Amino acid sequence: MAPLGDLEPRLKDLMLAGLAGDNAAHTKLLRELAAALRRYYARRLGGGAADVEDLVQDTLIAVHTRRGTYQSDMPFTAWAYAIAHYKLVDLYRRQGRRPTVPLESAGALFAPDDHEAWTAAGDLDHVLATLEPKAAAVIRHTHIEGLSTKETAALTGQSESAVKVGVHRGLKKLIARFGGRSDHADR
Repeated sequence: MAPLGDLEPRLKDLMLAGLAGDNAAHTKLLRELAAALRRYYARRLGGGAADVEDLVQDTLIAVHTRRGTYQSDMPFTAWAYAIAHYKLVDLYRRQGRRPTVPLESAGALFAPDDHEAWTAAGDLDHVLATLEPKAAAVIRHTHIEGLSTKETAALTGQSESAVKVGVHRGLKKLIARFGGRSDHADR
């Protein structure tokens, strides 16, 4: 099974190509997504549950019919798995049941989904978008990507001093705008 992190770029590229009119890419997207959805539902319903294939088909139909609502700046797998989650909840409601799992096997239900990380990355992008592009870029390079001031200066074409000032002023604006510990404002 491909980790979700490996699956995301491939499926997103296929989705974007499909939205641009590439029918072969859209078909490949649905085929690859179907395999991932089978694993997703099998973990939650217990292996060979008869409902797995129905849920996969319902989810693929929803992905196909709602593809126009997909926002290309967001992770595709988070969008697709949100649809899958709601399809699963709908099944549980129709059946009038609440799934129970013995505590010792509960770990198998939880995939290493990176949805929280993607949500945080989206929040971070939103916060940085409130800054001037130069300030956002130097903060991203130095504080998120871990580049040095010198590397950031070379990458952005700014002097090292300009990078330091940009980071300082950008962080100060973010703290003023979104709050934070006051002892960071003077660093």
